[in-house]
Amino acid sequence: MSNTKLIIEERAANIGNFIVGRLLPFRQKRMVGPFIFIDHMGPVSMDDKENLDVAMHPHIGISTLTFLFEGAIVHRDSLGTEIEITPGAVNWMTAGRGVVHTERTPERLRNSNKKLHGLQIWVALPIKDEQCKPSFAHASASELPSWKYEGIRFKLIAGKAFGKESPIPVYSPLYFIEIKSAEEKTVAIGEYLFGESALYILEGSITSDGHTYEAKQLLVAKDSSLCAFTISANSTIYIFGGEPFPEERFIEWNFVASDKKLIEQAKEDWKNDKFPPVLNETVKIPLPEPKRFGR
Repeated sequence: MSNTKLIIEERAANIGNFIVGRLLPFRQKRMVGPFIFIDHMGPVSMDDKENLDVAMHPHIGISTLTFLFEGAIVHRDSLGTEIEITPGAVNWMTAGRGVVHTERTPERLRNSNKKLHGLQIWVALPIKDEQCKPSFAHASASELPSWKYEGIRFKLIAGKAFGKESPIPVYSPLYFIEIKSAEEKTVAIGEYLFGESALYILEGSITSDGHTYEAKQLLVAKDSSLCAFTISANSTIYIFGGEPFPEERFIEWNFVASDKKLIEQAKEDWKNDKFPPVLNETVKIPLPEPKRFGR
């Protein structure tokens, strides 16, 4: 019996600046543990006249996780943070009751050819922390726990697993793990996982119970404790998950909450300029108009 409960293919989604591959949410699986939103961003090549410029936009009820494979992004937020994220590092911004940020190509790259490739992830907050004070954390690539076992390279990007802990300050039991292998290897790590679990194939492939799965597929496990597979040579995968919340989460635009009233209030606050601004930024992304069907 295969341990794969659901296979999710990347779906193209237009985020304004370019097309991304959306993984979560999915109509048959809205969340995996506390993970509620995942976009595969790129790989995209930009010339000297093209840049990433995501103007001021708000969030509530989540922590955002940005993890790049290639390129660089300057993050600025309403907390006063200004930092450049580079490949292998982690930006972790906790919105709580409300934060605003921008994402832009660094000045040093704006007039040159460049590439951008990475993951944009939202992690929902438990109810007790949904309205917490916003905060920001950054971990360099060298700060993340990394190790090699039987020729397979592991990196713990966020959370706890394998008896190790990432320096990123998470709010609920979770894990986000990178696994790379230059050779075909058998991987059996179910004993180190918990809660709900999913596996995303960035490059290469894996084989499980006689089935082969390729890049840009997200596999949701029936039982995280049974996580075992063969990873092909030159493959990179990400395993993420954790304890699910007992309550439903609602998502609308950039807002996530357990109570729709919080989302409605956030919408009004954004329209009426009640969110804190980002220093030296003047352009804000307007609240999207509600979709209308028929006449």
